Amino acid sequence: MAVVIDGKQVAASYRETLKERVTELRARGIVPKLKVVLIGDDPASHSYVRGKERAAQEIGIDSQVLRFDETISEKELLDLIDLMNEDEEVHGILVQLPLPKQIDESRVIMRISPEKDVDGFHPENVGKMMLGLDTLLPCTPHGILHLAKTQTEIAGKHVVVVGRSQIVGKPVGMLFLNESATVTYCHSKTDDLGAMTRQADILIVAVGRAGLVTADMVKPGALVIDVGVNRVEGRLVGDVDYEAVKEKASAITPVPGGVGPMTITMLMHNTVEVASRG
Repeated sequence: MAVVIDGKQVAASYRETLKERVTELRARGIVPKLKVVLIGDDPASHSYVRGKERAAQEIGIDSQVLRFDETISEKELLDLIDLMNEDEEVHGILVQLPLPKQIDESRVIMRISPEKDVDGFHPENVGKMMLGLDTLLPCTPHGILHLAKTQTEIAGKHVVVVGRSQIVGKPVGMLFLNESATVTYCHSKTDDLGAMTRQADILIVAVGRAGLVTADMVKPGALVIDVGVNRVEGRLVGDVDYEAVKEKASAITPVPGGVGPMTITMLMHNTVEVASRG
């Protein structure tokens, strides 16, 4: 029976460390400040932003959410980003995705100053991550790495990543490679996916397809990190057949309550990092 990795507990412990850092910064007259831009009425985006607001308040970060109707133009948004880039009191800028169809997400990501890009999506930060240089790391991959480190040593392990998205799949593999793991990427075109996943000491699944990974696809004793969030018959489930796989794995993240809390926590981490550099 696998250990169930409590992402909420791990996140809460890490936030205590962040609280201490924020207290020290405030004693020096530095107040970490995060600005979040929320456009439209997407329920998932609103829920996620509320979670960010609660986390910021808990840690002591000054967080402000700027809400706009989905009719906002790309120019208006880019002009707003320019103002926040120039504001020395703002340490972190986050534009909540997805964006309305009239706005080019890549242009928005590129416009945010790399020094304030607390999502870790700017190409400059991604490039530094690829080179193993100090930078602002993407939040979900960084959270996954932190969860894995609570369970095992990373160096020398075979990590299999199922998924190749820009936000999770690609960067999470690079973070584990930077920790001296051997990394294999799999995706929808991979022949005999199970043959690859059964080799994993650490299996990370980030596809968005409920029940994709079944127990016969998992190596006995593997650490399984499920990043998928799918709604099936009114409840949230991951990409992994949780009940079956937890009988075979050494440790597993639940959905919800696994990776999710760490994503927001690493956003707070990045904001504190930027404030500390000032």
